[in-house]
Amino acid sequence: MSRQEILRAFKFALDPTPAQSEALSRHAGAARWAFNYALGMKVAAHEEWRAQVAALVEQGVPEDEARKKVKVPVPTKPVVQKKLNRVKGDSRKGIDGVCPWWHEVNTYAFQSAFIDADQAWKNWLSSLKGERKGRKVGYPRFKSRHRARESFRIHHDVKRPTIRPVGYRRLRVPTIGEIRVHGTLKPMARLVNAGDACVQSVTISRSGHRWYAAVLCKVKVDLPDKPTRRQAARGTVGVDLGVKHLAALSKPLHEDEPGTVVVDNPKHLAAAERRLKRAQRALSRTQKGSKRREKAKRRVARLHHQVAMRRATALHTLSKQLTTGFAAVAIEDLNVSGMTRSAAGTLVEPGKNVKAKAGLNRAVLDAGFGELRRQLEYKARWYGSTVKIADRWFPSSKTCSRCGWVDEDLHLSNRSFQCESCGLVVDRDVNAARNIERHAV
Repeated sequence: MSRQEILRAFKFALDPTPAQSEALSRHAGAARWAFNYALGMKVAAHEEWRAQVAALVEQGVPEDEARKKVKVPVPTKPVVQKKLNRVKGDSRKGIDGVCPWWHEVNTYAFQSAFIDADQAWKNWLSSLKGERKGRKVGYPRFKSRHRARESFRIHHDVKRPTIRPVGYRRLRVPTIGEIRVHGTLKPMARLVNAGDACVQSVTISRSGHRWYAAVLCKVKVDLPDKPTRRQAARGTVGVDLGVKHLAALSKPLHEDEPGTVVVDNPKHLAAAERRLKRAQRALSRTQKGSKRREKAKRRVARLHHQVAMRRATALHTLSKQLTTGFAAVAIEDLNVSGMTRSAAGTLVEPGKNVKAKAGLNRAVLDAGFGELRRQLEYKARWYGSTVKIADRWFPSSKTCSRCGWVDEDLHLSNRSFQCESCGLVVDRDVNAARNIERHAV
């Protein structure tokens, strides 16, 4: 065991009063406005740079040279903050400005939004230069109240904390007050009271019909240096993720239950599909701007939120069972974005089986392969296990897990693997899991 300090988020559902709900919405709106204000200044500077480059190009200067010659600084948080302080106004004193209502919300809601705008701009630039991994990040967009999620973040001075648990059922947030928690704050409150956790910030967001508070804490924990005896005894488990079964394992999840070698896919989205269709059809029949439309939108949002919460619960349960039950978890390096690419094609070359591929894409995204891998990687560090990754191009499903013979003609419709060399007959997903266990690095 080694004593370490890690960042850990505790998420709680809130039960705010009507007045507190209004205050939360006001803070979220202020954060959205602040983000747009900061982004507007950046876009204006970028447009000025473009105009100056275009002017030099018209004068005969080569474009590459003009781009290097023109220097227009993009305003960052300190510059944006100083300008806002000069022009914001104050409704208490009758001074008009761009946001005379600023004193009604916590100042950190503005400052965190300015930081988020800086990060969005930085992500776009690093992606444009090829320095950022993953898919390309587009040009930063302004947030619309009709599209953007209601969310804001508040910091505080850790030496004089204003964000803190009050008992086990209330969370104190500056400016807003003590908000009742739907569940209990006990896991976090005990660490804070014992001096093993220090609250850094709180992010409050709305999802569906509920408000949530994600409290970021710096926590002192004892992280294991090696697997436990129980984990070491079970060794490595190979995990083959799929749609028919959420996960097929090379070993049973529970040692005394052979049937747990396969984890069923809950298919949360498919289970809620009927209710979602009815709710979305009802939404499509309403008139834009009407109160019934807002009510129908809340109904659709609530159903999607329920699906997301059930999916998250299932993935958290599986990831914890794997990381606490085995010394190592071996998974494939799946290209989820490639797997879920549309098959529509183009007007010149239209795709085939577009509807079937769209259904498969929906099922893959509902399973949450990427989220499961993310959870496995950080929980493995907590519980002393490790995560091993198999090469993306390794034919785990087509290779015999006993002798290594490769079946080049194996199709997705074949649900069992039959080896023509050694005679092994086994479920194709279990066969793939055994290969992943052996070949993961």
